[in-house]
Amino acid sequence: MGQVFVDGALVPASEARVSAFDHGLLVGDGVFETLGVYAGVPFAWRRHHDRLCRSANGLGLAVPPSGALREAADAVLTANEITTGRLRITVTGGPSPLGSERGDAPPTVVVAAAPARPRPDTEAIVTVPWPRNERGATAGLKTVSYAENVRALAYAQERGASEAVFANTRGELCEATGSNLFLVVDDVVCTPPAASGCLLGVTRALLLEICDRHQ
Repeated sequence: MGQVFVDGALVPASEARVSAFDHGLLVGDGVFETLGVYAGVPFAWRRHHDRLCRSANGLGLAVPPSGALREAADAVLTANEITTGRLRITVTGGPSPLGSERGDAPPTVVVAAAPARPRPDTEAIVTVPWPRNERGATAGLKTVSYAENVRALAYAQERGASEAVFANTRGELCEATGSNLFLVVDDVVCTPPAASGCLLGVTRALLLEICDRHQ
């Protein structure tokens, strides 16, 4: 089962515990980042930590400093002997009352990793009938409230596709369940802007920087 980092300690995954009253579990009050791991090194660590902080600030959550989280991440990767894989950092509102209000407990912090899974060269996609709300309180934040993505991905798979694409409330293309969208039209690279309500991906930013250097 491997080992995970939970609230300051590295423990066997089979023994890891999060409170039944954790606000992330009860109401989806939490944020996360998933990083690729290559040669044992988390990809674009600073950028991912910066985005984790932005998402947490949007919910009013505190995030551990970059150095402390990186030590936890490296410990997890070493303990699980993962050189190529995925690393996930999750921060929630911690144990709280049975409702929307947050308690006074410190945030729950979990760092976990898994080996990489092979991905196909191409993906079949469908558009889904449920729009992203570009004006919502969590628009552009990477929260643990992923039920819409789960439903959309199941909708796609039921139709023989492997990814689902959302429009926003204005009918504009927004994003996929786990990807940003890019179109190349007449040698011009286009992608939905932040105002569309999409989550601004780390790889998206890197691609835009590369495009800017090659204009």
